[in-house]
Amino acid sequence: MPNLVNRLVLKELQNELGTCDGMVIASFAGLSVKESEGLRNELSKKGCGLTMVRNSLARRVLAERGFELADGILAGNTAIAFGNAEAVIHASKAFQSAEVKKAGKVKIRAGALEGKLLSAADAQALSKVPDRKTLNSQLLGLFQGPSRSIAALVHAVPGGAARVLKARADQLEQAGGGAS
Repeated sequence: MPNLVNRLVLKELQNELGTCDGMVIASFAGLSVKESEGLRNELSKKGCGLTMVRNSLARRVLAERGFELADGILAGNTAIAFGNAEAVIHASKAFQSAEVKKAGKVKIRAGALEGKLLSAADAQALSKVPDRKTLNSQLLGLFQGPSRSIAALVHAVPGGAARVLKARADQLEQAGGGAS
């Protein structure tokens, strides 16, 4: 019977991790059921799955995808957050959030994004990547900047000339000569 259960769990892991764009591998030492469910719900809102895995099965599925992990990565209680690239970035942010860090029960061990294995530091650095909406806004601002500068420069030339003429007219008016 255990072999059947292992085969079913392995098949499910292959389906989940075989098609995802990325994943974050983390340790989940001492996390209560309530904390685990809260984290799982937060991740699922952003399209990210979270699964607790047996290390031997995870090692096998990841090896099939071409990821050879160091010995310490898959040890103890292991969870894998998986999904598209945006979801994996959100998972890294959730694992690095203040309340999760304060509890000290979740530690990022490694990650993978778009076929590349990430170290723990690289997987943690994903939390600093802005989300898609922020990135789009930043790009839009970048594209608008030069056209805004050109418009300001084009407007500055006649505006400057008008201010010089107005200042000269005021000067003549004060001198008594009058511009009229």
